[in-house]
Amino acid sequence: MIVGNARPRWWVRWFVTPFIHHRGKGSSIRWSARADIFPFNKFSLGANTTIEDFCTVNNGVGHLLIGDDSRIGLGSVLIGPVTIGNQVILAQNIVLSGLNHTYTDVTIPIRLQKVTTAPIIVEDEVWIGANAVITAGVTIGKHSVVAGGSVVTKSIPPYSVAVGNPARVIKKYDFEKGEWVKVS
Repeated sequence: MIVGNARPRWWVRWFVTPFIHHRGKGSSIRWSARADIFPFNKFSLGANTTIEDFCTVNNGVGHLLIGDDSRIGLGSVLIGPVTIGNQVILAQNIVLSGLNHTYTDVTIPIRLQKVTTAPIIVEDEVWIGANAVITAGVTIGKHSVVAGGSVVTKSIPPYSVAVGNPARVIKKYDFEKGEWVKVS
């Protein structure tokens, strides 16, 4: 037995959501992307922003807001609540999920327990490398880089480079020196 359907009905996708949600000029969602966009949470796609093929975007449990001139790479998954700024680059197969399943009640199967959410914020000019995972409640600061394959479980400050699992900051931009410096 299937409990609930994670996709909006066809008539909602075709006749309701296009009139409720914002799509900026020159934005595009590629034909093979799965857009599970519901009318009860916000969805916004900024001007000149692209969601590439084989991506999944879902605002079923929280708002999904994407700024201008951003690129969501092939096969990436965005599950709200997520806010992405302007000039952001997400490489391929990235997961940003503001959703978590609870598991604490051992008398109930995990899939039947409630979900929790915490917003993910990706500020302007961020670059996230391929196969990275950003967990619920994390903020990635402006002009930061997250290396491919990293798992980000804590917020990353602006102008930083983070790597690893769990991700840790290895460089920060020093405005006084005018260069990137290693973090000890």
